[in-house]
Amino acid sequence: MKGVKYYFDEKGEPTAVLIDVKKNLELWEDIVDILECRKRATEKPIPLEKVKADLEKKRKVAR
Repeated sequence: MKGVKYYFDEKGEPTAVLIDVKKNLELWEDIVDILECRKRATEKPIPLEKVKADLEKKRKVAR
């Protein structure tokens, strides 16, 4: 893959990867999305009714 360079230790084990963001912007965006999903995986879900009520309240304030 162009714009991606892998680094290995003395034993030949992969240790790092360097991604050229200009050449692989979509790949980088996918990585960021995955990290965000993992971060949010432990968050407590918000009930749909509360989300709707909050949006309705914001809509009334914005008008």
